[in-house]
Amino acid sequence: MKRMSILAAAILSCAIAAPAQAFHPFQQNYGYVPPKKQKRSSSQRVERAPEPLFGMGWDWGRPQNSGQDDDDDERSSTSAQGTLTGGGRPHISAAAPPKVSFPNSYGAGAIVIDTAGRRLYYVLSSTTAYRYPIAVGKQGFAWSGVEKISRKVAWPDWYPPAEMRARKPGLPVHMEGGVRNPLGAMALYLGSTLYRIHGTNDVNSIGTATSSGCIRMTNGNVTHLASIAGVGTTVHVLKRLPAGIARVAKADNEG
Repeated sequence: MKRMSILAAAILSCAIAAPAQAFHPFQQNYGYVPPKKQKRSSSQRVERAPEPLFGMGWDWGRPQNSGQDDDDDERSSTSAQGTLTGGGRPHISAAAPPKVSFPNSYGAGAIVIDTAGRRLYYVLSSTTAYRYPIAVGKQGFAWSGVEKISRKVAWPDWYPPAEMRARKPGLPVHMEGGVRNPLGAMALYLGSTLYRIHGTNDVNSIGTATSSGCIRMTNGNVTHLASIAGVGTTVHVLKRLPAGIARVAKADNEG
């Protein structure tokens, strides 16, 4: 009886701990977690409640599903070509960030990314801007420069670069857009580079330096940004804000 009690406690602890894996994906992989190899018949399926981890602004009552089955079974999510489905594509409500003081000469409509401060500013005027929290490139992957938004894609597909797949052999060759896809609900491509401003399915990474050079935002925030920033928008990626702007930004942060 004592042995049975110990076994039952061990099983229960595993059952409680297992879902936590979904909330702490491997950050080196843009948040992608390989699907579990799990076989079960259709009669054994259990309806699962939607998980709230995927970011701000999800509207599960208005799904925009690609028609793919949201099943953990590897057979239904992986094709012979190494393509994974991304899951559903629900409607994302735009989540506007706060407006803050931002004395600048960039011009209305410009985007300024403060890598050190992990903030993205959409300039509204010579004195104000929207301020979004972001995740930036980890050490060795951070960059700076000026680019323009070359295209915008909702629920983008993900093609991990060969170099990334070499570092992490478990990554797929291709993953379709959807709630499981680490590029999130929207991607704003920067020039002809591999860099993007995009959403994420790992909201815990916002405010950190964990990406491979892309700028991550919550899905609600990137949806809002995409609604006001068009193709051709100039994006200034800075190591840190100029001193004058930084002082005002810091005061706003503390306020």
